[in-house]
Amino acid sequence: MNLSTTIKSIQDIMRKDVGVDGDAQRLGQLGWLLFLKIFDAREKERELIEDAYRSPIPERLRWRNWAADPEGMTGDELLAFVNDELFPKLKELPVSGGPDDPAAVVRGVFQDAYNYMKSGTLLRQVINKLEEIDFHSAKDRHVFGDIYEQLLRDLQSAGNAGEYYTPRAVTQFMVEMVDPRLGETVLDPACGTGGFLTCAIEHIRRRDVRTPEHEAELRRSIRGVEKKPLPHLLCTTNMLLHGIDVPTNIQRGNTLARPLRDYGPSDRVDVIVTNPPFGGIEEDGIEANFPTEYRTKETADLFLVLIKHLLKDGGRAAVVLPDGFLFGEGVKTRIKERLLEECDLHTIVRLPKGVFAPYTSIATNLLFFTKGRPTKEIWYYEHRYPPGQKSYSKTKPIRIEEFEAEKAWWNARVENDVAWRVPVEEIRARGYNLDLKNPNAGGDEHRDPEELLEEYTALLAQVQETREKLRRELGEALESVLAAREEVVA
Repeated sequence: MNLSTTIKSIQDIMRKDVGVDGDAQRLGQLGWLLFLKIFDAREKERELIEDAYRSPIPERLRWRNWAADPEGMTGDELLAFVNDELFPKLKELPVSGGPDDPAAVVRGVFQDAYNYMKSGTLLRQVINKLEEIDFHSAKDRHVFGDIYEQLLRDLQSAGNAGEYYTPRAVTQFMVEMVDPRLGETVLDPACGTGGFLTCAIEHIRRRDVRTPEHEAELRRSIRGVEKKPLPHLLCTTNMLLHGIDVPTNIQRGNTLARPLRDYGPSDRVDVIVTNPPFGGIEEDGIEANFPTEYRTKETADLFLVLIKHLLKDGGRAAVVLPDGFLFGEGVKTRIKERLLEECDLHTIVRLPKGVFAPYTSIATNLLFFTKGRPTKEIWYYEHRYPPGQKSYSKTKPIRIEEFEAEKAWWNARVENDVAWRVPVEEIRARGYNLDLKNPNAGGDEHRDPEELLEEYTALLAQVQETREKLRRELGEALESVLAAREEVVA
C-alpha cells in the first residue's frame, strides 16, 4: 500500500463533497479525523503497557467503536452521529485540570474543530481510506510522518494559512544550532503546526534519550502556544505522531495577550525556537501588555520582546525575522538596543528571497542569541542559492544539505566571501541598523532575480518619466516658437 496514494485518494473524495471548500478546510477535516485515529492507536499501546489506563473519551465515541468497521455507520446516520453526538460531547468533555489530563487535549482540539462534510457516504469513504493506515506499524508511522510534513507544506498554497509552515530545512538547522538537551525546557510561543517542536523532539531523543525516564522528561519539556484553531489541531496531532501521548503543553492562545509583567520565573525557559508571524498587526489593546517604550502593533516586534523576557539567563534562542526588523527605526531601534545590551546576538544568517515562497517573497534572517551577556560582535553569514539555482519554489525548496557550509563554519569561524563580523560599536554608530551588506562579496556576486527585476522596472519608469518630461519641454518650446512667429506675421 502506498500511503501517499491513500492520502491523495482521501483528498479527492473530499473534493466531491459540497461542504468542503479549499485546501485549508480539507486539511482541517482530515486533521480531526487523523487526531481521533492516532489518539486511538496511542491508547491501544498505552492499554497494553499501563494496567490502570482509562480513556477520557466515552466508549461509544472512541474511534474503534464507530469508525473502524468499514461496514459501520454511513450516510445520514453517520452524519447525524458526528454532528449531533460526537462533536457536542467532545467539545464538553469533562476535564480534571491536572497537568497530564488527556481529556483536556481532546476537548482543546475539538473546541474549534468543524465537520465540513455534508455527505455521510463520502465521509464513510474517507474513514475507510484512513483505516488503511496502520499507526501501530513503525514503518507506516514513519512514512506517514513524511506525508504529514507534505500536507503541512501544502498549506502554503491555501492563502494566508501558509504562515503556519516553516520549511523543514530551516527548522532543522535552527534547532541543531541551538542544540537543546534533555532537561532543558523548549518553547515555541507561536508554534503553528509544530515544526520547530517536532525537530526539537527528534534532536533530543536522538542525542540524549536512553530510558523510559528520559522519555518522560522529554515529554514534559516541550511547550508550545498557538493562536489559531487549525494549526493548533494540526500541531497537537503532530505531537501524537512524534510520541507525545498527552500534549497538554501545546496550548491554544495568544502569548502576546498576557501582560509581560505577569510572566514569572516558572514561565522562563532554556530554549526558544520560533518563526513569529511577521507583517501582521495585533488587535487593539495588545500593545498595552508591554512597556511603553516597546509598544507597537507589529506582531514580530512584540514577539521578540516577549522572547527575550521569557529566556532564562544563559537561555538560547533562534528566531526568524524579516529584513524590515534589521533596518527598522523607532520602536524597532529601542528593541534592538535592549536586545544587544541584555543578550549576545552572536549570529545572523541572511537567507535569500523565496525561502518562504509562495507565501511571501520577503527576504528573511535567522537570529541566534544567548541571554545574560551583552553583544560584543555579530557574525553575519550570507546563505546563497545552490549553484545553478536562481530562486526557491514549491518544487525546488531550500534543502537541509545547503546548510552544511554553515554547520562546518559554526564552531570554527573565519571571515570569507560569505561570512563577516561587525563589532557592536559599529552597530551603535549606525543607530542599531543591523541591515549590513556583505563587504567581502566579489563584483561578480550573483544578484537576486527579483531584486534585478525591481531595479529594471524602476529604471524603465525613470526612462518613461524623462521621455514625458522631454516631450512636454519640446511641446512648450514648439508652442513658444509658433507664438513668436504669429506675432512677427501680425
